[in-house]
Amino acid sequence: MLKNEEKSMEKIVNLCKNRGFIFAGSDIYGGLANTWDYGPLGSRLKNNVKDTWRKRFIQERKSSYEVDADILMHPRVWEASGHVASFSDPLLDCKECKMRFRADNLIDEFNPDAHADGMTKEEMFDYIKANSIPCPHCGKHNFTDIREFNLMFQTFRGVTNDSKNVIYLRPENAQGEYVNYLNVQRTMRAKLPFSIGQIGKAFRNEITPGNFTFRTIEFEQMEFQTFCREGTDTELYEYFKEYGKKYFEDLGIPAEHLRFHDHEKLAHYAKAACDIEFLFPFGWGEINGTHNRTDFDLKRHQEYSGKNLEYLDPETNEKFIPYIIESTYGLDRTVLALLCEAYDEEVIDAEKNDTRVVLHLSPAVAPFKAAVLPLSKKLGEDAMKVYEKLSAKFMVDYDETGSIGKRYRREDEIGTPWCITFDFESLEDNCVTIRERDSMVQVRVPIDSLEEYFADKISF
Repeated sequence: MLKNEEKSMEKIVNLCKNRGFIFAGSDIYGGLANTWDYGPLGSRLKNNVKDTWRKRFIQERKSSYEVDADILMHPRVWEASGHVASFSDPLLDCKECKMRFRADNLIDEFNPDAHADGMTKEEMFDYIKANSIPCPHCGKHNFTDIREFNLMFQTFRGVTNDSKNVIYLRPENAQGEYVNYLNVQRTMRAKLPFSIGQIGKAFRNEITPGNFTFRTIEFEQMEFQTFCREGTDTELYEYFKEYGKKYFEDLGIPAEHLRFHDHEKLAHYAKAACDIEFLFPFGWGEINGTHNRTDFDLKRHQEYSGKNLEYLDPETNEKFIPYIIESTYGLDRTVLALLCEAYDEEVIDAEKNDTRVVLHLSPAVAPFKAAVLPLSKKLGEDAMKVYEKLSAKFMVDYDETGSIGKRYRREDEIGTPWCITFDFESLEDNCVTIRERDSMVQVRVPIDSLEEYFADKISF
């Protein structure tokens, strides 16, 4: 089995494009840099991941509630959050080739152990200068000073020029949970600690270094905010670090390909912050962030909105602003991590140079759970009945084109865990042959038992 460091991002990108997982955005127009469209299999994979997150973080957790806040919010929200004043990227230009780069990316690509996220703007510039870091495009070392560029996309609300007001596409989902904290607490009669989760799009107008869908200008987050009493925050913070790591392991990522990265320098509002990183073929990259945000966010929104956001403890009658433990999951990055982890090239017969490409995706997230394959097109009508029966329960593929061996390989390549072959004996014994993707072992199973056979195997 290939190690992650040995895997080729180029091959993974090509597989995604050729098999309907992910396409370049606006492809027929030459594309738009760092935008990507999810195809039939990619959108199914993405939605399956959402389903696992909802099950683990909303359904299975007491006092956890989901919201779906609007992308466009009152401009004062972003003043309160600090995004208008200080949400920016440290950018610098190469004076030789005029290309623009993020200073922290230059440093991290030059030395991944430098952890530029903990440096000030001045420290980053001094590091680049002291180490003579070259321009990735032209190889020269001749940069401008670092300047800050706000990352929020602006748009306008209003129908006439003199009535237009600036509003923003949200750069994160979290504020949608914070401004609805009081609504959720009131309507659900929630007592601390309780959590608010949300899955939604966010947008950042940033210079992106590529690496496929790892960093894009439009992305999707799975946010989870837990509101708690001060004094219980540290224990909850440590709990959700481990809870997140266990979630990724249950999705099929081995523990040795995950690591915690504690932030060396904290934001002014944070008490603690830690990322979960995954070992991509291009190196370690963040797929989750867990933060102890203290009571900063609700205090700011109380100040800027004029609305009392204090929590009244029903047992002590004490009023206070809750602390927040945030655990954010990058949906696009999680999907990319699962694709990279699952990708493999297995040698079946070295003498014949026979190698199969396979995605070892967990059945819980695989786009198709099974594929129905009639051994002959003459069996298509009967095989279709099996397909229709199973597709009422879960996503199933149907393929009757080409040899059975080629059809197995096609399903292996898109991560389908099981292939169901309907052959001529099936007409007599009412059974089918199930071939398992990873082991390639085949078993004979009665058609009437198929739903039961798959039920536990595809659950999360």
